[in-house]
Amino acid sequence: MQAIFRNRWLPYLLLLPTLIILVLFLYYPILSTFSLSFNKAAPNGITLTYIGTDNYARLLDPQISRNDAGTILFKGQYLIVVARSLAYSAAIVIGGLAISMGIAVLANQKITGIRFYRLLLIWPYAISPAIVGVVFLFMFNPVVGVINYAWGNVFHTRPNWLGDPVLTPLLVIVAAIWKNLGYNVIFYLAGLQNIGGELLEAASIDGASTWTRFWKIIFPLLSPFTLFLVITNLTYSFFDIFGTIDVLAGPGPRNSTTVLIYNLYQDLQTNHNTGLAAAQSVMMFALVALLTVVQLRSGDRRVTYNA
Repeated sequence: MQAIFRNRWLPYLLLLPTLIILVLFLYYPILSTFSLSFNKAAPNGITLTYIGTDNYARLLDPQISRNDAGTILFKGQYLIVVARSLAYSAAIVIGGLAISMGIAVLANQKITGIRFYRLLLIWPYAISPAIVGVVFLFMFNPVVGVINYAWGNVFHTRPNWLGDPVLTPLLVIVAAIWKNLGYNVIFYLAGLQNIGGELLEAASIDGASTWTRFWKIIFPLLSPFTLFLVITNLTYSFFDIFGTIDVLAGPGPRNSTTVLIYNLYQDLQTNHNTGLAAAQSVMMFALVALLTVVQLRSGDRRVTYNA
């Protein structure tokens, strides 16, 4: 009996604490959020009124109308936020990976002190998104910002980085890219160090230029890392960017930095619309999951796993 108990039930008993934690802190909140999205919560947060899919219908309503001149007006606020979030995500993912790959190629060179340089490149990843917002807020402050002061001395003008509907989103994107730069560089460096030097030497002997060697050899062999980083950076651009936006810009001028995660936060904390916020959580999860699946399906065909 002891042998049977030990062999059959012991693995499950060892897994039980982990399963309990997952159920309490992951699966139950997910199911509760999904259930809450079909209800309207009272201000006290306790009384729930079932309203079906009204929260989803409210989010997806395009609110199209015409003015007196017959011009079509689009007032679907949530759909505008979705489009804005996709634009932010594309800029952060594409810009971040392009810059990271270029830096990783440079950091892969054999020069004196290269380990110190790599350390400097990696450390921003250890900073929380909120602290990144504080750093950039200090540097680009219109009055006492270091960058703004230097910019004014060189170009004789001081842009309002935190009050312009074009510059503020750009600043948020730059801050988000900088935050995740070290993470991306680590993976690209690992990939570059796995590429055989003899392959590049053979291409060089055959007369291939530096750009040709990068585009025809290095870039394809880094594609598995790129696929992985696209997915992780996609998740980062939708969720982890909240801390940076909240500290650095808030909703932004003309709501220019109100992305999905910040819009959800406003509906939950400011408007106290718990049901609508829950519906937005479900929508965000579905959107990110869909983008991830599409990327995996389309990207896997373009991935090169060997030379």
